[in-house]
Amino acid sequence: MAYEFDGQIAVTRAPDGEGGSQWSADLSEGWLVGGGVNGGYLLAVIGNALRHTFADKPDPIAVSAYYLSASAPGPATVDVRVRREGGSVATAAADLRQGQDTRITALATYGDLDRLGDDVRTTAQEPDMPPPDDCVPNSMAPPEVRAIAPLMDRFDMRFHPDHVGWAVGQPSGAGELSAWFRLVDGREPDPVALLMVVDALPPVTFDLGMMGWAPTLELTAHVRAKPAPGWLKVRHATRNMAGGMFEEDCEVWDSAGRLVAQSRQLARQPRPV
Repeated sequence: MAYEFDGQIAVTRAPDGEGGSQWSADLSEGWLVGGGVNGGYLLAVIGNALRHTFADKPDPIAVSAYYLSASAPGPATVDVRVRREGGSVATAAADLRQGQDTRITALATYGDLDRLGDDVRTTAQEPDMPPPDDCVPNSMAPPEVRAIAPLMDRFDMRFHPDHVGWAVGQPSGAGELSAWFRLVDGREPDPVALLMVVDALPPVTFDLGMMGWAPTLELTAHVRAKPAPGWLKVRHATRNMAGGMFEEDCEVWDSAGRLVAQSRQLARQPRPV
């Protein structure tokens, strides 16, 4: 079965550039948010190019990306330069470009999570969430939020009832959001999709009463295991804001109750759109 998400992150090998490989992509307008294309989706596009670069090491382990300028829907290329390949992991640098503009520059380590082992343990606490049917669906988001975030039509997100006060002008001020998550096309999560999931929720600053697009400056994601099929639990939190920027820490838990991905990003505080 062909899934919408796989088509949207698809890449095709182009004639190799000097010192590396090049992949062509078509960035989907369905992932627009605020003033550009969603950063997690873009990271998944880069991640897919890297997955095809390392045939025997298909899984992202650690990806750190710097967002240099906002991306727009349409043609893009991903230039990949392998830094090290051999042993259990490989490392590469990757740039996502549109025309003469570099949108994102990233450094990534890839491996095979099946061969690296499936011993997943943590002292972190899994979010305590009501069942999905008792949570608040993203389809109930205020019109002004849906207008700036068409990407919300790409997934089914069910917010913890305690974390949706911002939608009615009553943010908690705690700086925390949590939700169930799955893609609307029925595609099950995998390691590359997790690169998108870590940036799929609204900015955690919504819970501080600060609405609007929050452009990402830097995002580092760690994928810890292949997720089990089914709903994911996603939690975002922030503790600090300084210089007009805030950090956003994300945890992604799978249906088996395992912490399968983590991320931290630095973003600008929301701006009107």
